[in-house]
Amino acid sequence: MGSLFSALTTGQIQALSTSQVALMTTADIVALSTAQIAALTTTQIPALKTSSLVALSTAQVGALSTAEVASLTTSQIVALNPAEVAAFTTRQVSQAITTAQVAALKTAQIAALTSAGVAALNSDSLAVLTTAHIAALKTSQVVALTTAQVAALSTTQTGALSTYDMMAMTTAQVSQGLTSDHVAALTTAQAAVLTTDQLNALTTSNLAVLSTTDVAALRTSQLTSLGTGQVAALTTSQTVALTTLQTAALTTVQLAQGITTDQFAALTTGQAAALTTTQIAALATSSVAALSTADVAALRNVQIAALTTAEVAALTTAQSVAFTSAQIAALTTAQVAQGLTTDQVAALTTAQAASLTAVQIVALGTANLEALSTTDVAALKTAQIAALTTAEVAALGTDQLVALGTAGVVALKSSQVSALTTAELAALTTAQTVALTPSGATSYCHSPV
Repeated sequence: MGSLFSALTTGQIQALSTSQVALMTTADIVALSTAQIAALTTTQIPALKTSSLVALSTAQVGALSTAEVASLTTSQIVALNPAEVAAFTTRQVSQAITTAQVAALKTAQIAALTSAGVAALNSDSLAVLTTAHIAALKTSQVVALTTAQVAALSTTQTGALSTYDMMAMTTAQVSQGLTSDHVAALTTAQAAVLTTDQLNALTTSNLAVLSTTDVAALRTSQLTSLGTGQVAALTTSQTVALTTLQTAALTTVQLAQGITTDQFAALTTGQAAALTTTQIAALATSSVAALSTADVAALRNVQIAALTTAEVAALTTAQSVAFTSAQIAALTTAQVAQGLTTDQVAALTTAQAASLTAVQIVALGTANLEALSTTDVAALKTAQIAALTTAEVAALGTDQLVALGTAGVVALKSSQVSALTTAELAALTTAQTVALTPSGATSYCHSPV
């Protein structure tokens, strides 16, 4: 025997009392046409038994008017199976479903919504989604969210997105949807799975709010994908948070055009020591000048040797004084001859001056040699003195020559003695003059006037 309800006209359907509607069985529901379903009033809909509602076909669900959908009780909504939820039209979702109904949905029902249905949720409905609801969303649903919907999500909700969902987000969602609050609230796991395209899509203001923990969790491939503008936008705290591996991975373009002097000044000694020789050579002179003296002292000898002559010249006297003796000895002849300034040479400590190699002494040139303090000259070893060129010997100040002492004068070769000027010879102490005799007597007598 067929359902009696299926024989009723739409008018007769609407005339049924709520108690009569409540008598409808699953078989009765199945027998109703979409027109009869659509004819049910908002008073009759709540009277339907939840056990009967599960019999609704997808076509019948789609036939419900927005008013009918809105009249469903939360108990009835919860009773719908995933297939019925998936049958909701975007119009029903956007115009009918209430926040109470959305809040009542089970995670399986949320996951059953079509991508279009998710995109149709209004801001009020989105706001009531629990973290469990958010976590239940499929990646296809997350990708379907509009930028406005993404922006409307709370930080608690974005924090519930799985790493797969985060990785699937479009660049538009990242650049136009995610707010600075969202980015600041990202978990380290979420930050670590961002694609290079997503990172590039982050605005500089959003990138600047990434937590230091998130920054330290970035893969080197993520870090190297950042534009120079994004690198420049990193805070000093974020820069300091970079691991030595990340620091060594920065591209020469990022270092030369992105890193700011403030960021460079904030580098730790470990980060400075981690820079590769290629990176060192690519640094802007302003960045080199911004290094702390502790960072300078932490540079490895190979890094020192990699500095360009322009970079060496850009070092402050405080930085040059921070060089260890081993670092001084690591300077190339080109760096000494074309990089070191007279101010830097004048600021050398006696220990640094004493660590200059014979070839470096030759590379100093007359101007830089003249800049050496008498204390530094007095600290020169005999091998260093013997390495001086005749031009350098002739350029020595009289006070510098006196500072060599008797041992220093004795170390002079005959060709060097011959290069002494009359002013220099006249400035020699009695002890130095005596020390030159007899080996230096001939040279002394033939010195230029």
